[in-house]
Amino acid sequence: MDSLRSSYPATPVNVGTAPNARPEAAERRAEGRPPQLSPPSAPPAAAAPLRRGLPGLDTRLQGDVASAQKAIDFLQEVAAQLQALKGELSGKISNLQADEQQIEAQLRQLANTLMRRRQSGGDKLDAALQYSSASATQQFSMRGMTLEALRAGPARVISFSVSNSGQPLSVSLEPGLSDEQIIQRFDRALQPANIRASSNANGQMVFATPEADWPALRENLVILGSGRVVTEAEGAALVPQRWGTESTEALRQSLQEVVRALAQVRRSQDAATRELSMARSRAASASVEVPAASMETLAQDFVSTAATPSYDSLLAITSAMVGISRDRVQALLGLR
Repeated sequence: MDSLRSSYPATPVNVGTAPNARPEAAERRAEGRPPQLSPPSAPPAAAAPLRRGLPGLDTRLQGDVASAQKAIDFLQEVAAQLQALKGELSGKISNLQADEQQIEAQLRQLANTLMRRRQSGGDKLDAALQYSSASATQQFSMRGMTLEALRAGPARVISFSVSNSGQPLSVSLEPGLSDEQIIQRFDRALQPANIRASSNANGQMVFATPEADWPALRENLVILGSGRVVTEAEGAALVPQRWGTESTEALRQSLQEVVRALAQVRRSQDAATRELSMARSRAASASVEVPAASMETLAQDFVSTAATPSYDSLLAITSAMVGISRDRVQALLGLR
């Protein structure tokens, strides 16, 4: 026991306490109070934030390439089915021995393919299979909002609300406005809610919103003082379920629908191919403009941040990888 006592100092050591604090420590021991803990050490310096991009890099390139490639692949599938259906319909019209069950099966297959357009065709291909450089939109009409009715009415203010928490969007109308002025006022007023107003080929006012916003808008659009707006979505251009095969005339009409659909698919294929070609040019320009030093710095920042486990580093890394999918990687590798 004596050997054990001799191996330790006679008085306890107050770790992390300044010399002038020893009397206070002695008093605490004499009174039976616990020793005062050392102040907490300063937290380690936070890791430098992860650099999210490279100077001069086109950050939209990935999404544009992936959307164009998905649309092209989907349109090729639809075009092949339409072409096969066209052959079967032509054969049935000219030869009554053609297999009607085969036609019905092809119509069901085409309808099923069109139902997965949003999942397989990307976000730039709308229900009419029209491709645009922006996200696909849903066109719709509002009951009572016709140019004829709006021109004939008295001076008034129509206030819309998209949700209970949103600010009202008001349109001021007075007699004597032209159709173009009415459309412009609706377009300006509803733009904050991602609703655009225009006119269709028949001169009627139509509205459009991003397709992703349409389900919520359809349920929550109201006119203050009048209640919920009754909206009607513009129907899809291709509805194989309505194409008949019961008579020669129905077969001819179905064949016309197939031919029109093929023409629209070809136009959209051309538009998507042009955008993919432009993306290749942008990729080539971006690869020339990004200096090697920036690439090295970005890689080093990533290594340093990943080596420092913390919430901030995890947030930076996961945020940088959001949206990176197998389709996008394959599309970008295809540009080489």
